[in-house]
Amino acid sequence: MQTDDIIGSWQRHLTGQTGPLYLCIVEALSRSIRQGELREGDRLPPQRRLATALDVDLTTVTRAFNEAKRRGLLDATVGRGSFVRSGVGAARWRDDRQAVVDLTMNLPPMLAEPSMQRLLQEGVSRLLRKQDVGVLMSYRMTAGTTEERTAGAAWLKPVLGQRAVDEVLLVPGAQSAMLAVVSTMAKTGDAIVAEQFTYPGIRALAAQLGLNLSGVGMDAEGMIPDALDRVLRESGARLIYCTPNIQNPTTATMSLERRRRILSVAQAHNSMVLEDDPYGLLPTDPLPALAQLAPTRVFHVATLAKVLSPGLRTAFLVAPSYDHAQRLTAAIRATSLMGAGLMTGLATQWIRGGQARTILDAVRAESAARQRVARTVLGTAPCAHPEGLHVWLRLPPHWNSSDFVTYVRRQGLALVPSDVFTVEGKAPGRVRIALGTAADQPALLDALTSVAAAMQHKRAQGYDNVV
Repeated sequence: MQTDDIIGSWQRHLTGQTGPLYLCIVEALSRSIRQGELREGDRLPPQRRLATALDVDLTTVTRAFNEAKRRGLLDATVGRGSFVRSGVGAARWRDDRQAVVDLTMNLPPMLAEPSMQRLLQEGVSRLLRKQDVGVLMSYRMTAGTTEERTAGAAWLKPVLGQRAVDEVLLVPGAQSAMLAVVSTMAKTGDAIVAEQFTYPGIRALAAQLGLNLSGVGMDAEGMIPDALDRVLRESGARLIYCTPNIQNPTTATMSLERRRRILSVAQAHNSMVLEDDPYGLLPTDPLPALAQLAPTRVFHVATLAKVLSPGLRTAFLVAPSYDHAQRLTAAIRATSLMGAGLMTGLATQWIRGGQARTILDAVRAESAARQRVARTVLGTAPCAHPEGLHVWLRLPPHWNSSDFVTYVRRQGLALVPSDVFTVEGKAPGRVRIALGTAADQPALLDALTSVAAAMQHKRAQGYDNVV
């Protein structure tokens, strides 16, 4: 196909397209390959000529070509130009769509500084110098060594205050900790309560154990005390699950007064509380945990996945008493046995050496910067915390959540629909957007710009797929 024909095809493709222009150019290139307009080894027009013909900045075309190279569509040689890469014939790309920008996983952003790769290399090297590799790679104590539990107590002191080390358990992830608590405190057929919109992990856990999960109405501060009182009366539940800080998905944070009222209701019904607090250390000035306000009534779960890295597979479970800690240790031994010594040793070393605090500070700063990007693009539509990892975006009335997620998926974006979180009532017209998974702030800006453009798109009648 002649150069002018290629440019004309791309011009037609770009007409009426929404989203970042550089991604539209990449899709035009991919489409030309799929349809056989471009073949392996074909040379592309010079970037400057393309920019002029498509009426875009040269930097936009350069960014598109870089993205195309990243996807394996192009090869480039200085002085010769850019060519369609060998091995990307029409058959390979027949079912191709834009590469998905995944904004579904609520992860801390990958940091340029401090470098996680450097910290891992130095940390593992230091660990191997100080500990016997046979001990690190062998079976270990369920719920952690004294050193590891002491580090956990120190790490959580800003939100928990001083806690006895024998009440602090090291667990391979928050889900394992929650399984230990729920399986210990409830049996098949029992009721437990959670926020009306809640973490999908507790929904899955309740279903797996055959428990009846009831939802509690929420406002801007999370669980409503009067609604909790009513649900506990009606359900007879003796275990309350909640996330008091930067709640997932709503981002609600309980005030100190709200925390005390929730605990008062729990006490009136003789109910225990499972406090899931993955984000509690992200705020610059964290509020006291429920487990600090009522230490004998609350099980506190704090994972490192959201504040440091999920790759550490390390969480801390703080029990209301020594007896509870013994029962939970037995449950952990029965379900997950132990944590991985290399990862728990590394996490402990980072906490004791100050690297964990450095990472946390950097994650907080980067998260705050990404929240500012989201606020610039999306305005006041989302519920958000200024130092949180996600936003809870309100959609225009012409979109429902599941249709919007399907639509933006076709634009190369992955979001989480509201029905995933809904325990009671109709799923609202909202989606959760995780800000930490984007490679950097410019990539996040592009993705959110596409989301904002999609929100303005008027959904056609009968948009839903019917097969």
